[in-house]
Amino acid sequence: MNQYETVFILTPVLSDDQMKEAVEKFKGLLTEGGAEILNEELWGLKKLAYPIEKKSTGFYVLVEFKADPTLIGKLEVNFRRDERVLRYLTVKNEKYAAEYAEKRRNKQAKKED
Repeated sequence: MNQYETVFILTPVLSDDQMKEAVEKFKGLLTEGGAEILNEELWGLKKLAYPIEKKSTGFYVLVEFKADPTLIGKLEVNFRRDERVLRYLTVKNEKYAAEYAEKRRNKQAKKED
């Protein structure tokens, strides 16, 4: 199993409930495929660097997970099929990136306590 992180941008016309439902859909796809979700961050509504489909903002979501490489293709097909997703990017974390992500998660957990 490799460690991955994916960031996707959802259309800003969604309500909070619809946005959370879309995030749960993609997390469900991952867990059904045998992935272990390590972290999820809702970054909220942010301004885009350039307009996408005549929209200048979007809901940003980060999900870190461990999964088989075959699951990534299925996840990205679902991103492409879902009209709520404006953009997505999935990257495989190599050893040092995985260590950095873990440190960042631990630092955030301490801030929340």
